[in-house]
This record gives sequence, C-alpha cells and structure tokens, in this order.
Amino acid sequence: MLRSVLLLVLLLPLGGCYYMQAAKGQLELNRKREPIEEILQDQETPPELAARLRLVQDARQFSVDELGLPDNKSYHSYADIGRDYVVWNVFAAPEFSLQPETWCFPVAGCVAYRGYFSKDKAVRESERLAAKGFDVRVGGVAAYSTLGRFSDPIISSMMNWDDVQLVAVLFHELAHQVLYVKGESEFNESFASAVEEFGVQRWLESRGQAQDVAAYFEAQALHRDMMSLVADARLELEQLYSGDLDDEDKRRRKSIRLRSLGEDVAALLESNGRDVTSWWNGEWNNARLVSMNLYEGRLPEFRALFEQCEQRFDCFYEKARALAGR
Repeated sequence: MLRSVLLLVLLLPLGGCYYMQAAKGQLELNRKREPIEEILQDQETPPELAARLRLVQDARQFSVDELGLPDNKSYHSYADIGRDYVVWNVFAAPEFSLQPETWCFPVAGCVAYRGYFSKDKAVRESERLAAKGFDVRVGGVAAYSTLGRFSDPIISSMMNWDDVQLVAVLFHELAHQVLYVKGESEFNESFASAVEEFGVQRWLESRGQAQDVAAYFEAQALHRDMMSLVADARLELEQLYSGDLDDEDKRRRKSIRLRSLGEDVAALLESNGRDVTSWWNGEWNNARLVSMNLYEGRLPEFRALFEQCEQRFDCFYEKARALAGR
C-alpha cells in the first residue's frame, strides 16, 4: 500500500489525469488483494473459487520449479474487482500506416498502447484519436504485469477463462518479469507469448493431460493459420500505403482488403467449428492489425530459439537476453 501511495505522489508532477487514474487504479487493486492461503482457509469461500485458486498455486510453483520464472510474491494473492476487465487498452495507427502510435511512461518505457482502468475513459481517448484521423481499437484486458514493481494478484477477471487459459496467462505475465525491454512492445509480448506456449505444453504434459495437450496444439495451429492470413494482408497493405496512389484510392483499396481479411478469418474459424462473433467481432483496421502483431510478430523467432536450446528454459532466457542486448 505504501508503495502505491508513493507511486501516486511521484506521478502527479508527470502529467495530470492519465497518471492519476493509473495510480488510483493500481492503488485500488492493491487494496483489494487478499492472500490466497487465507481465502482457502475461509469456510465461506465458494468451492469453485477455491478449486481455481488451488490450480493457481500448483501452476505458480510449477512456474518456479520447471520454467525458471521468478520466485517472488506475485500471484500469491487474489483481488475481486467486480468487473470483466481490469484495464482497457487503446491502440492507434495512422490511416495509411501499420506503425503504431506509442506512449511513453516512467516504468514501462514507450509502448504501443495506452491503458485505462475505466472503459469510458478508454473510449473517450479512442474517440479523440479517431477525430485526429487515426485508426483506433479499444480492447479489454483481464490481466497485466507491473514487471515485479508490485506483488501482482490473480484478478477475478481472470476467472472467466478455462483452466488452460488461466495458467497460460499466469506464465505470460511472469515472463515479463524475466525479460522486459523498454520501448520494444513487440519483442516483449512475443517473448512472453513464447514462454506461455512452451510453459503450457510442459504443464499439461506433466499432469498427464494428453487430450488437453492435443486440443491446445490444435488451437495453436488454428491461430498460426489465422496469423498467416493477417501477415498476407499486412504485406499487401504496406505496399499499398507506400505506393503513389491518391488518398481516396488508397482508402478504397484498404477497405476492400480489410473486408476480405475479415471474411477469410471468419471462414477459417467457421471451418474449424469456432464461434466467429465471440472470437473476432468488431471493425478491422490498422489499429487492430497492430494489436494482433504485437503479441505474435516475433513468435516464430522465439520458437526457433527454444529449439536451438533443446527446450531448456535457462538457455532460452540467456539467448533471449542476448538478443535484446542485455
């Protein structure tokens, strides 16, 4: 709590309302967290919540013993925030560019999104950027990492996921505490996504959940197919944006290509028995492509690195740090 108050005091001179809402949001989160062990000892704790928290405890210990992730106070507490998302991220990109708008912060450095603890404030920021001609996207986030600055809790918004996704995000967020490079959003998120992928596979195999391993790989293969469609569209759009056509013609061709991408993704999901509306609803634009590429852009590179290390996490972390110049 003292660290949160100190953060609030330090940020006040840096810039008004945005930093104020960020510090207040973090303060609220810290205030609501309770030790998981105490919740499990409480006779009034719902059995379903208790079961999920025991799963978190098992996965947290596995993350230390088998994945080499930090053995600290993060994810040993639980916070019930009473809403579906803890923050809402705003992404923006110019109308004719796939280079994201970036914002710079004292701890995280420059990143390709701006987070708000209030959806209304996120929407207002997106509307302000749209009025300036940017493509924008607002996305709810159920979990995030303070990079070890605070003892991050498991958040009630994470409990909407199934067991595999809950464990996956736990590994993802802890990976940010292993390696985080200021100003390199794509590197950071791709690295954490890689640790998540490798960690979940090893977690499921260790528990003898062969059926879940197969389902996980099936979902990963589908995701790679989808990202291949996105990569093709990105390449065509980059060529379009750098060309000599006038803005009106670029705008028309952009609209056609993005609509085609949406249709291709929908067809892919439907052919694999997935609910399209629950997966990829909303407008396709440059900001959406930016947000997707953020988590996947360098994932193939990290997969290759893990194989070079013969799937040893200590070697993988060392080579990833070298790649980052650390």
